[in-house]
Amino acid sequence: MRQKRVTGSAEDPRVAELRIAVSRLRRELASLSYEFSDRPIAEQELAALDAMARGGVPEIPHMRSSLLLIAGSVGSVSALAAALRDVRNAVDLFGEPPRG
Repeated sequence: MRQKRVTGSAEDPRVAELRIAVSRLRRELASLSYEFSDRPIAEQELAALDAMARGGVPEIPHMRSSLLLIAGSVGSVSALAAALRDVRNAVDLFGEPPRG
């Protein structure tokens, strides 16, 4: 999936996609009427991803770590599956972290 920058916009399209995906998952998580034990972890890591995206240049290893914590926290909540997949796809746009 290749994206182009919007004319007149300096924002990296990958960052824009990450911000959109994180925002959607945060909204859907907030709309759940029931609590689950790992919800605070998911909320904290989504806030961290949002802060990284707003900073403009997210750190790939940190993003991947946050993604794993979020997936572990909300992975069993089927209502969030599509939004979680969008966050994963947005993180994947940044590629793999450098090895070693």
